[in-house]
Amino acid sequence: MEMDAVDKRLLNILQMRLPLVPAPYRAIGEELGIGEDEVLARVRALRAGKILRQVSAIFDTRKLGYRSSLVAMRVTPSRVAEAARVINAHPGVSHNYERNHEFNLWFTIAVPPPSTVEEHVDVLHREAGAEATRILQTLRLFKIGVKLDMTGEAELTAQDPGAVRRDPAWNVGRALTPLEIGLVRELQQDLRLEPRPFLPAARQLGLNEEELLAHARRLIDEGIMRRFAAVLYHRKAGFRANAMGVWNVPDERVEELGFQMAAFAAVSHCYQRPRYPDWPYNIFTMVHGRTEADCEQILQAISEQTGVRDYRALYSTREYKKVRLQFYTDEYARWELEHLGVVKIDLEGVPAIAAGAS
Repeated sequence: MEMDAVDKRLLNILQMRLPLVPAPYRAIGEELGIGEDEVLARVRALRAGKILRQVSAIFDTRKLGYRSSLVAMRVTPSRVAEAARVINAHPGVSHNYERNHEFNLWFTIAVPPPSTVEEHVDVLHREAGAEATRILQTLRLFKIGVKLDMTGEAELTAQDPGAVRRDPAWNVGRALTPLEIGLVRELQQDLRLEPRPFLPAARQLGLNEEELLAHARRLIDEGIMRRFAAVLYHRKAGFRANAMGVWNVPDERVEELGFQMAAFAAVSHCYQRPRYPDWPYNIFTMVHGRTEADCEQILQAISEQTGVRDYRALYSTREYKKVRLQFYTDEYARWELEHLGVVKIDLEGVPAIAAGAS
């Protein structure tokens, strides 16, 4: 679909944050200088045009007690699609891409305790027929959050130091109350396109709108919810290239250079991950561009600023899956029963930490 300047500004706002107020579309309209009905009509059109994927709460997987990891697989090229089908069936897989590397299938997975990522990935390795699999868990988080500049006003290599994550407790969760679990289950759903979209969730939980929104704001303050915002279909939105920049950084400089890399506005994710004998890269940066040339320009700027010359750009050549995770569901238990023959997870998908266990 053709987007005008208002559509692009609207998408920028939705990616940053949806106002947690009873009438959020009206509040956005006031910011844009248009009416609530027009905001709703534009959001509806952007969804129909497959540009806007979803508007909902974005939760921190680890703060909810889940264990997660990026995983790289090496699969015989002729079997990639079949392997991807096996991986996509796992309820904790949110992203799955083919990339231009010897490790050609990359996916993210989350698992509620007491089960482990290793147990589930071992099953996927066997069932997918992978030649090799590397679990690349996050050792240090420097930044997370995709925000595509739809207006084109920002410089490709602009800096945004305020988006860098310096939380030393980034991977520490706590026991959630039954009400908080209910909030997660409701707020992870795609937001309704109606003037008071939070009202049905509030009623479901026995709250009024203000009470629900106050709880939602508290979840953000605690870091359990990262933000309430939109995710776009990147390619439909004009960002047809995404590069996973992987860097071989001296171990003693990981913290220093990780924060420098994360400060680039075009970097949506920046992590330290483990090395392997066949994988020397320990910092990962995701960048999105309208073209591969844009991505290369951003990675070159990072290289020049940090002095790191040993890096590679891995481009996604096919998207097999991209969804928001659904937390606290029984789909995990069903998967374990079918693939492990035993259910270790709570039948409603509540991690041990959320049930009050240590």
